[in-house]
Amino acid sequence: MLKLKSKVTDEVNFFQGVDPYELIEKYGSPLYVYNERILRERCREIKNLVSYPNFSVNYSAKANSNLAFLEIVHDEGLSVDAMSPGEIYVELKAGFKPEQIFYISNNVSEEEMKFAIEHNVLISVDSLSQLEQYGKINPGGKVAARFNGGVGAGHHEKVVTAGKKTKFAINPEYIPEFKEILKKYNLKFVGLNQHIGSLFMEGDKYIEGVKAILEIARQFDDLEFIDFGGGFGIPYKKFENEPRLDIKDLGEKLSAVLKDFAEEYGKQLTFKVEPGRYISAECGLLLGTVHAVKYNGPNKFAGTDIGFNVIARPVMYDSHHDIEVYRKSDIKSKKDEAVTVVGNICESGDIIAKDRILPDIKEGDLLGILDAGAYGHVMSSNYNNRLRPAEVFIRENGDVVLTRERDTLEDITKKYISLQ
Repeated sequence: MLKLKSKVTDEVNFFQGVDPYELIEKYGSPLYVYNERILRERCREIKNLVSYPNFSVNYSAKANSNLAFLEIVHDEGLSVDAMSPGEIYVELKAGFKPEQIFYISNNVSEEEMKFAIEHNVLISVDSLSQLEQYGKINPGGKVAARFNGGVGAGHHEKVVTAGKKTKFAINPEYIPEFKEILKKYNLKFVGLNQHIGSLFMEGDKYIEGVKAILEIARQFDDLEFIDFGGGFGIPYKKFENEPRLDIKDLGEKLSAVLKDFAEEYGKQLTFKVEPGRYISAECGLLLGTVHAVKYNGPNKFAGTDIGFNVIARPVMYDSHHDIEVYRKSDIKSKKDEAVTVVGNICESGDIIAKDRILPDIKEGDLLGILDAGAYGHVMSSNYNNRLRPAEVFIRENGDVVLTRERDTLEDITKKYISLQ
């Protein structure tokens, strides 16, 4: 195999000697590949973020909820967030205890709340109406709530989750009504949480958000925890040497803020963060095959089996993913050129990368879509009745294990009921 462009995976020894073509031949194309060593490294980085003693990391499972993935996160000593009963169910299967799961609900039904309550999982509500609903279902129970500190951040307007334009959280001016509902149903308010948005690369914005939610926390007595949310970014433009988030500097600044607040509050309450992308993105890569190369006028297109049913981020958020190129033969590329990498979905917007400078791509080449471990497979679908790909892990010892089977054609019709 010839690596035409592979600087990133080479530097971190992502494949650990495993041939990408052998992976495709065994598990099918496209294919999600995860590296266990990198995943564990990211878990440990976040666990050691601050020096404050009562600190907890809740992995945000919506970024990647593969069962084996969650088992590794659990083994590393992290807790976990949930956004649905389905995530709670998988997290329990992965070994998390109910007290290690935090259900951050958003506009959910009574049935969903009851599911969490019956499984002894703490619920966070994000509106007065949802608090009222919870109180009717579970009077006298413990509850948390998501508040809007007014500080939002993110790489795209669709992922900014605080500020004036978000659907999430309770604005601080409603605290008096919030307290009235707590009293009405004799609820014990144990913690508050926030999330400013996804993919911040400058720590100061996060610290600003932390200070904003601490200002809200001062209006409540005897809290058990405060959850500052996630959004920790990773550099998606590695070939352009995009700088990393300075996690050491962020940790030092955050430690000082937490220490000062705890002393003022008079209690060593627990502080939490909710990283998802930072833990999962860089340990994942998406392999796919080039099946067609053509020109429309001066524009070169590389047609692949990586449609937006396989990875939705570029279509949803105009997101950038670096791309590596591998070739089975020993024919070297003679030049780099602009190429638009597209998928096999019947939509004009099915574009992975537009006018990207890559080696001269040929039919049969494999493409490696980097940093695909977050919001990759979890957002995949059977659109166009296409099959969702398999997922494999490269273990620390170099062994490759299948952790999710590729869909079959029978899977597509398994839930349908014929009229015949």
